[in-house]
Amino acid sequence: MEIRRTTEQDLDVFVDTLHAAFGRFPETPSEGRGVWWSALEMDRNLLAVTADGRPVGTAGAYSFELTLPGGTVAPAAGVTAVGVVPSHRRQGVLSAMMRHQLAQLRARGEFLSVLLASEAPIYGRFGYGPATYTRRLTVPRHRAALAAPRARGTAGDSGTGSVEVVRRAECGETLEEVYDRYRRAQPGALSRPHRWWELGAGQPPVSAAQRYVVVHRHADGAPDGYASYSLGEGETLTVDETIATDDAVFTALARFLLGHDLVAQVVFKHFPPGHPLRRQLADFRAGEVSGDTDWLWVRLLDVPRALTARGWLTDGELVLDVDDPFLGERGRYLLTVRGGRADCVPTDREPDLSLDIGDLGSIYLGGTTPGMLVRAGHIRAHRPDVATLADLLFRAERPPHCLHWF
Repeated sequence: MEIRRTTEQDLDVFVDTLHAAFGRFPETPSEGRGVWWSALEMDRNLLAVTADGRPVGTAGAYSFELTLPGGTVAPAAGVTAVGVVPSHRRQGVLSAMMRHQLAQLRARGEFLSVLLASEAPIYGRFGYGPATYTRRLTVPRHRAALAAPRARGTAGDSGTGSVEVVRRAECGETLEEVYDRYRRAQPGALSRPHRWWELGAGQPPVSAAQRYVVVHRHADGAPDGYASYSLGEGETLTVDETIATDDAVFTALARFLLGHDLVAQVVFKHFPPGHPLRRQLADFRAGEVSGDTDWLWVRLLDVPRALTARGWLTDGELVLDVDDPFLGERGRYLLTVRGGRADCVPTDREPDLSLDIGDLGSIYLGGTTPGMLVRAGHIRAHRPDVATLADLLFRAERPPHCLHWF
């Protein structure tokens, strides 16, 4: 079997092989709409081919930026389009592609890789750990009133901004601009390259699927938030995503959506963990959370570079013993944090924490605490107080959240 890099001429073969792996057929795009694979970067994709020339596996990667705790932004490879045709599964094809891809990413100088896992058990084998989470919030329209804020000048106040409703086709540049400002301040958020918006590659509102968009504008007229939504069967208003540069803007958008006429319930997809909207409802029990699941999985390809790239909120020192069984690597590192920045160097000191590279990926953005993984039996703490220190060190300024689908 050969694993080779693809070119533009391989696009049809790559797409057909991937769809065969999932037992699906490529959809035919409607006029004026893109398909998700139109943004594929063919110079970053891999094709597994048998000795007689049959394509049997695919793996791809996008060039993204990932926002880290502390507001720093780092390049990250977005692994995508991974599949093996059913006739060649459990024969080592997937492992060979993943190993080849990780070597390729390192050769490009990348130290972070991310993906969305189709099945949770698969990618832990290759060193990825779930790092951000998402869920749905459903609110019945007749119980959707927001309580008056008890502290003036807070997120409950809508301020002097305004909202307007436009069609998705009329506001592409506005969505792109607002999302880019949002993602640079939100830990765990990924960039959406201009090419994606231009091609309509992805899910709404990136795609050109018909949607209404409510745009929030600051008092000076500048857009600072939006929500993409549609009204479907059962009088359910479904919100694809709500993007806001601060809590007050999110509240103003939520108030508009929850007050929409001829609606039985409002469903917020990708509702951020830890968001205060449920507390803002006059009836706390009106907000029903469901579909709580993992979203972005993270893998570190260079531990010192990754740990020194992010920001830190607490000073401290830890010795991390990190095992990477898939690549057959193991390293022990002294992590020293002072004034929001970290230094990470190899050390022979006794470890404070022993952990798998996937567990390090899980705690990297602050969405999973080391203490939780100690309690789960995945991370070993070598002294009683070290998990508390690790929790303080790895926390982020707000829970990490990723909306982007790829």
